[in-house]
Amino acid sequence: MATMSQTWPIFTAVFALAVQLCTGEKSCAIWSSAGHVVQRDSSFRVYCACKCERKGSMFSGHPPTGQSHRDFNSTTIYFNVVNITKSRTFSCRCTCPFFPDPCGLDISAGYLPDQPKNISCIYKVKSNESGVVLCTWNRGRDTYLRNSSVLWVRTVSGNHTAVPVTYKSSSRGTDSLTASFSVSSSVQLVSVWVHVRNPLGSAVSTITNYTLSDIAMPSTPELGHPECSSRECIIRVNHPVRIQHLEIQYRAEAQTWTSYPDSALQMGLVQVWSISALEPSRLYHFRARSKFSSGLWSEWSTDVSSRTQEEAPSAELDVWYAEPASDLQSLRVYWKEANMSISRGKIIEYKVGVYSQNSGLVFSANISADARNYSVPFCASCEVTVWACNSKGLSPPARITTHRTKANLLTLEQVTKGNHSVTISWRKPETAPQHAAYVVEWYPEGHKLEELTWVRLGMNDNHAVITGIKPFECYEGAVHVVDNGSSVSMARFTGVTTEESAPTAAPSVQEKVEGNEVKVTWMEIPRGHRQGCVTSYTIYLERGSGHWQNHSVPASERMHVIKDLSPAVYSLWMTASTAAGEGLAGQKVKFFIQQESQLSLLVVCGGIFLIALFLLCLCQSSAVKQRFWVFFQCLMLSDVPDPANSKWAKECTKEKGKMKLQLQPSNSSVTEAVEEEEEPILVDVEELPKPSSDIVTDVSSQLPHQTRLSPSTEQTMLLSPLTTYIKSFSHDSDSSYHTQTSLDTTVDYISSHGVGNMDEEDQEEEDQEEFAEMLDFFPSLNIVTGPLAFGGKLTLDAVKIDCNDFFQNNNF
Repeated sequence: MATMSQTWPIFTAVFALAVQLCTGEKSCAIWSSAGHVVQRDSSFRVYCACKCERKGSMFSGHPPTGQSHRDFNSTTIYFNVVNITKSRTFSCRCTCPFFPDPCGLDISAGYLPDQPKNISCIYKVKSNESGVVLCTWNRGRDTYLRNSSVLWVRTVSGNHTAVPVTYKSSSRGTDSLTASFSVSSSVQLVSVWVHVRNPLGSAVSTITNYTLSDIAMPSTPELGHPECSSRECIIRVNHPVRIQHLEIQYRAEAQTWTSYPDSALQMGLVQVWSISALEPSRLYHFRARSKFSSGLWSEWSTDVSSRTQEEAPSAELDVWYAEPASDLQSLRVYWKEANMSISRGKIIEYKVGVYSQNSGLVFSANISADARNYSVPFCASCEVTVWACNSKGLSPPARITTHRTKANLLTLEQVTKGNHSVTISWRKPETAPQHAAYVVEWYPEGHKLEELTWVRLGMNDNHAVITGIKPFECYEGAVHVVDNGSSVSMARFTGVTTEESAPTAAPSVQEKVEGNEVKVTWMEIPRGHRQGCVTSYTIYLERGSGHWQNHSVPASERMHVIKDLSPAVYSLWMTASTAAGEGLAGQKVKFFIQQESQLSLLVVCGGIFLIALFLLCLCQSSAVKQRFWVFFQCLMLSDVPDPANSKWAKECTKEKGKMKLQLQPSNSSVTEAVEEEEEPILVDVEELPKPSSDIVTDVSSQLPHQTRLSPSTEQTMLLSPLTTYIKSFSHDSDSSYHTQTSLDTTVDYISSHGVGNMDEEDQEEEDQEEFAEMLDFFPSLNIVTGPLAFGGKLTLDAVKIDCNDFFQNNNF
């Protein structure tokens, strides 16, 4: 019994705790002195009362943050909230053993509703019997609380005023609310106002009165698909109700809307409109709105679109040309794409023709519509014509007359650099044609054919602003005076850039060693690494010992020769420079200048020795020696020796004797004694026709019978060297004694030669054979010009040897 009395209190406590957990009873109660909805920026207290004698703690926010509180009594604490700016949550936790759950309170902070303003109503006429009134208003600032707005409406039909009716509003954006209601066509006046309410209070707008005819708006027109020609479009417009005004607007692509004037009043339900003054081949958009005789314009209809038809291009193309530097037989023609107002349609191709004044059409070609230039044959004073072609026809021809020679009449005055632009100024030539214009062309350096750009200016212009200049890019160009499509004068400009720095790369170098010099060639720096206009190149040359030198080369050069290098190992590299400074150094190239070898000198000396040895061996032949002796004698034409003065001839004069010579048939038997004569004897020498070069003819056989020589003389003539003689009828002796002596000596020479001993004849035969061999040594050589005939007396003083026929017959 005692045991049961001890366990009973424990059982009772457990049962009470279970009941509390099942019922969800809190350990405390929490409330606000201003309620659960308060105005923003207000201050109030939050209280917490515990259900046990133990005190609790207060928290706010998520997650809960402890707040300092004060004691109100033994079981109640409170917390002061000052200038609340947003909705917050407060909680309280008590340390009661049987009530573990905390208690909480949500406080909503907001504003009183503002008075609705700017009430605006529209009467949308759906049909001739009824319509809908749509009203909107400005609700004011956000209250941060749940609001309730109601539109009150009172209608007047004739003398009858209806009871106000409410219509709930709906949100239309963050600041506006809207409400709508239906009215019959009999309603003439309406009065509207708005009532708004939230937990903090309410507000009412002023009453606004409307006459429905003043706010009546027709329904939106419906547009059919336009049917267009090149200059006009026809549109069908449908209306649900009869209207009095219609406005149609149109625009081309990326242009502003243009209104077309409306027509007269009392339009029908369906109208057909014609919109004219349009441009060919343009995509046009159309829209429309309508209006009653009073009231408001309807909303714009949905856009409808259509394209007008094409027409032939209206103007010639803007055409220019360039002459390729590497090809003097062609001309590259450029043209700009015409805008839509000129092309009046889609260009399907271009036509190019070259016409000559003399022969007419010399070249023609059809070119793709994507092309902007074409290369044509060049001919002097030819006319190049370019057309643009669309589906309707050709444009007017654009002409260029090709002239390579241009008078230098134009003078550039200034080239001014700006921010991504350059201004080119010039002075108008005094002798320029009256209707001349200007063309300014420019292009990146070295890329004229690929990136040529130009602009045309009037005759009164004296400067051009070139835009779109890329930084760190070098440009060049020219200003042309143009008359009738031909450039009559020009002035070039180079080295134009808006911004530059030192090059970021070096030229690619190649070297070629030739003796004691090196030939250096290089490639131009890639376009992206020049960083402006290259002004010069520098070649650095370093010897193995560390001594180095540099050579500056103009930017236009691509080759340089360094001479007089001493034998050594060299290193070579290059840099490029702009006005901003010198760029990076290129890769070093090594080469070697060798000592001059003795091999070449030995080869030359050996060659000379072999030639001398050959000539020495050749001269061992008597025929060769005889031939060269005759050749060298003939070269000395002014110093021919007189045989009468030879030692052999003088020895022969010591012998006395007589010699008979058979002359011409007139008793020509001459017997001469070695005696003095008073006068010199003149001998007539007759030259007969030359025999064949291939046959040696017996001289004695060619003479007349009366003038034949003795056999010994005949033999002597055949064995002696064959030589051509020239007649001479003058004698240089100035005394009879000299003449007689010369005559006697000559006669004795001929006599002794004719009657010589056999040893001399044998020697002469051997000489004759050697001479024949010598003739064989020089092929096709014929020095025999003909047989000899003697008349009268022959003295060797009167004989001169002529070697001209020697050269003529042998073609030396």
